[in-house]
Amino acid sequence: MDYSMILNELNSASLFELYRLNASIRQQLKDPNKILLIKNILKVGQLIQYFEASENRLIDAEILELKRTQVLVKNRHDGKLWNIPYYFINVDNSNIDIHAESKQKVDRNSLKVGDKVCFKDKKGNERFGEVTKLNQKTSGILVGNVKWRVAYSLLSPIIDGELGSSNNLLEGEVLLNNKSLTKK
Repeated sequence: MDYSMILNELNSASLFELYRLNASIRQQLKDPNKILLIKNILKVGQLIQYFEASENRLIDAEILELKRTQVLVKNRHDGKLWNIPYYFINVDNSNIDIHAESKQKVDRNSLKVGDKVCFKDKKGNERFGEVTKLNQKTSGILVGNVKWRVAYSLLSPIIDGELGSSNNLLEGEVLLNNKSLTKK
């Protein structure tokens, strides 16, 4: 399913139309027959991925218990236990990415916690960091040991690269494909 195309279509919908669609989707999510189909292919101990909306990304987890409408899982990265609805689970290994219309523009739907981004601060200095939180209008960005709140419109993605540590690079440099580049 092309989520980007669907969201582009929904941008022209009225609030009432979105609400009506939301009500219909909620009914589908609670359909006992659809839940049973998913429940029948899962088993305790199985490794799964589920979508975490607040981080806009998939989380790796292990199933600990199958319940009537929820699944008890243990996150692999932090060991936390969560009861999640069956519809959170990506049973088909679907591509969940939503791409902004322009490769240089980002929005809340196209970012995930852990993505690498860059932005210019108020003094015009380029900053490179990692997304730590997705808010309604801003993103939490960790630059070194400093947390920033930055509007989505000011962010640019860093493609196929990794951030260098502040110990190895000078201010304004970024490590891309293992090469140090100075931004001007």
